[in-house]
This record gives sequence, structure tokens and C-alpha cells, in this order.
Amino acid sequence: MNDITRKKPVQAEPDLLQSITPPVPPMPPEPPRPRPLKAGPFGVLDVGSTKICCLIGRVDSDGVMRVVGSSVQAARGIRAGGIVDLDAAEAAIRRVVAEAENQSEIHLRHVTVNLTCGQPESRLYNVQWPVGGRAVTEQDIRRVLGEGRTRATLGGRETIHVLPLVFSVDETPGVPDPRGLHAEQLSAKLHVIDAGATAVQNMMTTLARCQLDLHELVSAPMAAGLATLVEDERQLGATVIDMGGGTTGMAVFSEGQLLHTAYLPVGGGHVTNDIARILSTPVTHAERLKTLYGNAEGCPDDEREMLPVPLVGEEEHQLHRVPRSQIVNIIKPRLEETFELVRARLDSAGLAREAGNRVVLTGGASQLSGAREMAARILDRQVRAGKPVHLRGLPDTASGPAFATAAGLLTWASGAGRRLADIEMTEEGPDTLLRRVIKFIRDRV
Repeated sequence: MNDITRKKPVQAEPDLLQSITPPVPPMPPEPPRPRPLKAGPFGVLDVGSTKICCLIGRVDSDGVMRVVGSSVQAARGIRAGGIVDLDAAEAAIRRVVAEAENQSEIHLRHVTVNLTCGQPESRLYNVQWPVGGRAVTEQDIRRVLGEGRTRATLGGRETIHVLPLVFSVDETPGVPDPRGLHAEQLSAKLHVIDAGATAVQNMMTTLARCQLDLHELVSAPMAAGLATLVEDERQLGATVIDMGGGTTGMAVFSEGQLLHTAYLPVGGGHVTNDIARILSTPVTHAERLKTLYGNAEGCPDDEREMLPVPLVGEEEHQLHRVPRSQIVNIIKPRLEETFELVRARLDSAGLAREAGNRVVLTGGASQLSGAREMAARILDRQVRAGKPVHLRGLPDTASGPAFATAAGLLTWASGAGRRLADIEMTEEGPDTLLRRVIKFIRDRV
């Protein structure tokens, strides 16, 4: 039997290996992954001119929001989204919150509230921040947002949102998340939404009297867009028109971002008041006529259909009869005015291309028959009705367009819809008037 002799392999000297094999550079740290949605519970308040809605929700294990408590009450002490009677508004908010808490068996300490008061406005700012050739960090992003908040500060106005639209790293534009990239200078285009400081203070005072802390104010049309738009609409461009009782809000979305918001001081309540004033009928009956028989577009049968109308100050059995066409003729001019104002705001914003050809009509006043067709004709765009989506547990009575803002507030409170949601924005700028008011109310009330 032959033996096979195996030669022992020659081992290279350590210094020879080092000279042949180049050193492996250290791996750069992985960028932080977006954190999952917060679990909750969350409490939100949609404070409107005609109704106040409270929703309490949690996020299920599969990432879908579930409503565990809901309540709706008629609004009191509120006009055009602003507080005009502290006692009446406090009583209404206490009732709606208590009912939602009883359903969910959850006690709310703080709430997220919609912003419609104080004549909110949108502004765009370009901010540059020196980095010095190192990698961009979360601290740099917080400083950019803080600088934008400082620049946006105007007398008598309170900054509500500072939303980063896009970043630029030196000469490279269109960076969605600059963390980890080396740069001499970080630039950002910021969308700032502000509102009248005194209107915000009044809302804060009312909540404090209800033993509630304001967690965050959120633009109402932005919240409505989060609840009603599908992802393709946010990316390709769409305009949300949120028709409330006292105001109509607009929000333009494109490339997944909120580009512009605007508010009009007209809503469904103005239609009701027009009917009540022209027909000399109580406001409650005018609302009933609008809901049951109202239409933005007439038809030949309207002249023949007669409707009973009680007159102000007369006995209930003494009814006056008017043709349905008269109701239509009262409603139509007001809605035409509303959509023409929307068109003018869109034109003045210069966002025709970004807004796309899609309009989503939502809010309680959008449910009026013929409103969708009129909007499509005046705005010359495709119009669809919008109602809350991707929300479990919402009762049938609160699942229509009138509750889109409240549903969107829940979405925002959970962390969805935010740019760079995994960054804790703890350094948002100087000690603003709103922060001082919050501290004062908490200490005194």
C-alpha cells in the first residue's frame, strides 16, 4: 500500500498578507428605520361650527387604526371654527368627550384638535444650514426646522406646522432624507402653516377648562386629505375641498406632500341661513329643507313640488307653501360662489400642474345633492366624493364625509402621514407665544 505524502501548506507572513489585502473600510451606520405607528390610545377633537366630534382610537397589531369610542354633539359657542363663548363651548366639549370616554373606558388627558380658527395661512420658506462637510444628522434637520419656524414668526401669528417638502445637499436637489449624506450645506423647502395667536389662545383656554391638554393642532383640510385620499392621488396630485358648516378648507397634495392650504369663510351654515332669511323660517326648519329637499341643480319637476314652510313667529299649524325650485334657487348661487372662490384660490397659488386633475370633495356640506356635479363644472376637474378609509370600528352614523377631518386627526396622531416620522422634533425653535400660553394655562387654570 502506497503512502500519500501531503505537503503542509506554506503560510504567508502576517506583514505580507497585510501588504497584499487592502484594509476593509468600516461599514457606515445604517440609517434609522422608520418607527412603526404608535399604538395609542389617541383622543381627537374635530371642533366645527355646527358639530363637535370626539374619536378615541388604537392601532391594531396589523397597523390599522381602530375606533374604540366616538361621540358627536351640536356645537355651541363656536363660529367659523373659533371660540366665541367660552362657557357654551366648554359645556359642549365636556359632553362629547365624556360620551366617547364612557364608550371606550379610556380617560383622555390630552387631545389632538383640528385647526380652522384664526384665519390659517400657508407660506413657503427656503432655509439653508451649514454642515461643514460632515454627515447630516437628525440634529441638523431639527435645526433647519427650527430656523424655518423662527423666520416664519410674524406679529400676532402663531406657527402651527413646519413641514419639510424637499431637501437639497449642496448642489444635489430632491433628497427625501439627507441623514448620513456628507454636505457643506443643507437646504430645505419648508411649508409653514400659521394662524392668529389669540384664536389659538382661546382654544387652549377652553380645553384647559375641560381639564384637557392640547397635544397638537392639525390643519383641518390636511387631516381630511389623510383620511380620504388614496396613495396614488397623493403622489400624482389632488386637491381636497373640505366643506364644513362655517368654513371651507382646501389642501393641495402632490408627490406625497402637502403643498398648500387655504380657508374660505363660507360653508354649509351659510346656505342654511340664506334659506332661513329669504323664506322667513326658523333656522332648524331651514336646515331640514336643505337636507331633505336641497339641490344645487334644478329639474322641471321642482316647479310643481310644493313644500310646507312654517314662518317665524306664527303658529306651527300656519304653514306657507313654496315650490321646491325656490329652495334650489337659494342654494345654487351660494354654492357657485363657494366653488368660484376655490378656483380663484387655486389659480392665485400657482399650483395648477401640481394639483393635477383630481378633486376630492368631503365635509358635511359636500353631501348636498348636485354639489359634486357643480364642482366638476366650475373647477373643470374630475371630482369624486371622499369619506374616511382604512378605519375600523367607526359607526355607520360617523362614517360619512362629515367625519373625514376627525378620522384624519386619528391618522396624524398615530404618526402616519408625517415626513421623517422617526425623528423626535424636540427642538422646534424658540419659546413661542403658544408655548408660553400653554405653560400659563396649565399653571393657573
